[in-house]
Amino acid sequence: MSILVNKNSKVLVAGMTGREGSFHTGQMIEYGTNVVAGVTPGKGGQELMGVPIFDTAEEAVARTGADAALIFVPAPFAADSVLEIEAAGVPFICLITEGLPILDSLRIVNRLKANGTSKLLGGNCAGIITPGECKMGIMPGHIFAPGPIGMVSRSGTLTYEIVWELTQAGLGQTTCVGIGGDPLPGIRFRETLEMFEADPATQAVVMVGEIGGSDEEEGAEFIKTMKKPVVSFISGRTAPPGKRMGHAGAIISGGTGTPQGKVDALLAAGAKVADKTSDVPGLIKEALAVRA
Repeated sequence: MSILVNKNSKVLVAGMTGREGSFHTGQMIEYGTNVVAGVTPGKGGQELMGVPIFDTAEEAVARTGADAALIFVPAPFAADSVLEIEAAGVPFICLITEGLPILDSLRIVNRLKANGTSKLLGGNCAGIITPGECKMGIMPGHIFAPGPIGMVSRSGTLTYEIVWELTQAGLGQTTCVGIGGDPLPGIRFRETLEMFEADPATQAVVMVGEIGGSDEEEGAEFIKTMKKPVVSFISGRTAPPGKRMGHAGAIISGGTGTPQGKVDALLAAGAKVADKTSDVPGLIKEALAVRA
């Protein structure tokens, strides 16, 4: 099994005719993702790579039955795209766009949570992949392999690094979820951990966090209740005090958000914490052996 997306997902791509949208849509189609529609206002009736383009999400969903959406729309218009797709009845929305204004993030995250009909992944995320079935995002598909390990991460590049370590060690993945590095993401660590805990195919979980925010600590509270082992890696542990980090969410506020605080919370919850990315596969194998 998997979480959120699989081989049956019918994917709509908003902003598909733009430079980034068209490039990554081509990569997704080549991977085997079932891309059924693109949405670009004013370009309805055209086709790109054999995929029909529609002027609105409502028309695209009505004509194709799309049940997942990927957004490459530029930041000033991305929030409206999310709300248009939600109104069209798409239950899962992945927002790749970075640089979304914080008030726009607040508006869409709160609206979707209040309505409760669609889940939002992102913004500013690498996307999601169920290896061998569905790739929605900008990740390099060839480094992933099907297997029993779930993964959730705030960092795209660390996802790629650790996934490659896992794959080389013979540890394939059920689904890999990039929640993104913005201060106000949609799906967070805790929600993703809950889905992996409920997924019968996932035997262990890798959680990749970073400096700033409190999502890792909130995830640690749920890890205390999990039956499946969790191995974590926290980036930024050697960052000098006061140093600006890359993600908008990498902000230490008062006494919260410090890398050591996150490590301590995870260890207290029973998770294993890797000192280096290359340590993750070994810790996963140890955890699986103990569980067996």
